Amino acid sequence: MVFSSLIFLFIFLTLNLIVYFCADAKSQNKIMLIFSLIFYAWGGPRYLLLLVGETLISWFCALKIEEARQRGEQDRQVRRYLVLECVVLLGLLCIFKYLGFMLGNINKLTGFPSKVPNIVLPIGISFYTFQLISYVADVYLRKTSAQPVFWKLLLYSSLFHQCIAGPIVRYETVANEIDNRRITSNDIYMGIRQFSVGLAKKAVLANSCASAADTLLPAGVKSLSMQSTAGMWLGMIFYMLQIYLDFSAYSDMAIGMGRMIGFHYNKNFDYPYIAHSVQDFWRRWHMSLSSFFRDYVYIPLGGSRCSTMKYVRNMVVVWFLTGLWHGASWNYIFWGLWYLFFLLLERFVIQDRFPKAVSHLYTLIVVLFGWVIFKFENLGELSVVFKGMFGIGTSGFVNMNVKTVFLKYIFFLIFAIIAVTPLGKNIRKRMLVEGRQSKAMFTFANILDMVTPAILVVISALALVGASYNPFLYFQF
Repeated sequence: MVFSSLIFLFIFLTLNLIVYFCADAKSQNKIMLIFSLIFYAWGGPRYLLLLVGETLISWFCALKIEEARQRGEQDRQVRRYLVLECVVLLGLLCIFKYLGFMLGNINKLTGFPSKVPNIVLPIGISFYTFQLISYVADVYLRKTSAQPVFWKLLLYSSLFHQCIAGPIVRYETVANEIDNRRITSNDIYMGIRQFSVGLAKKAVLANSCASAADTLLPAGVKSLSMQSTAGMWLGMIFYMLQIYLDFSAYSDMAIGMGRMIGFHYNKNFDYPYIAHSVQDFWRRWHMSLSSFFRDYVYIPLGGSRCSTMKYVRNMVVVWFLTGLWHGASWNYIFWGLWYLFFLLLERFVIQDRFPKAVSHLYTLIVVLFGWVIFKFENLGELSVVFKGMFGIGTSGFVNMNVKTVFLKYIFFLIFAIIAVTPLGKNIRKRMLVEGRQSKAMFTFANILDMVTPAILVVISALALVGASYNPFLYFQF
């Protein structure tokens, strides 16, 4: 079950909110836990045991850390529980996510093993593994207290808002809200608004961009070789828009659903495509993941307060792991190292020497080619597209198919470009400011605020029902 499905929107979420708000305060956490476990089991009941088991280990380790500290044990003895947590959880992550990849590469080099196992990846394992590690690490670092009640920690790790697609929520962010949530009417409205914006991003814009990208960049080396240079550029621009709209949409929906019931998750995306450097891009992109690697890998290794060689080493470790976290394939590792190269280039060579407009264009080009690496797990396809974008090995500069796709999706392209900028947000802010001086503007802005979520949900539902019912498709050339 995914957030952008009719069964989730009109059955699961609707039923969850009805039951939740009809229950007394003491029962609401248990209701959220039951719904979260059902949600997770929907994608594979057998892996629910893995989620529960990892949470149990984390609960045990955190309690043992606190007990050891209360007994006055030395830090080395306390640290063993953190080590146990990391070994078990990262070991399980490696088995499920990376073992097949590692054995596949060994097989290509040595012929052993003769058969590489096909291990099914449990849904959301990367997210809840990092959340639970951050929880135990924060208990060890005295940033938060251990949760004494197991099922409440399980609620944190399994909460369906963010369990399978992020953001990576730190326990300290929601520790107090697990037991002490105060929901205001503004929280409910803002939660609904952010959820509806995220839903429209995914159902209308991201899905349409994905359709255009898949049409222009068909799977297979032979098919890609038949595409034109303009088709590859346009396809990657659609993919660039799609992947931001996709990732940020799920974060928006998660943050919105959390806020509806009193959980305040931190922002995960901050318009990364308006960045003026690669470093700025990563301050704005998947902020919960970036902060995880910063706080639990980069800073413990020494951060930037060390020699140049150690700083480079720290960056190599972080960006190798960042790439590997996204998937068990060489292209993700190359993607991480691609950003490593430009981050080091900016620090040691570029150093803000470009004008603002040039910096922005340079950043967009770096990010666009980064998404080329990210998209194609097949290195043959990756090579074809990389060369094709420079006019090498394509069917020409442009063809009729590219023109047709462009005209068919031009309105989606325009709306998607607007959606990845803060233009809409800034217009709304301006209207609210003007509303303080104009009664007509105040009335208009408030009516627009009230009807926008409903309009977005209706448009999204129509898009999910099928393209033939999507009203935007009637505005085509």
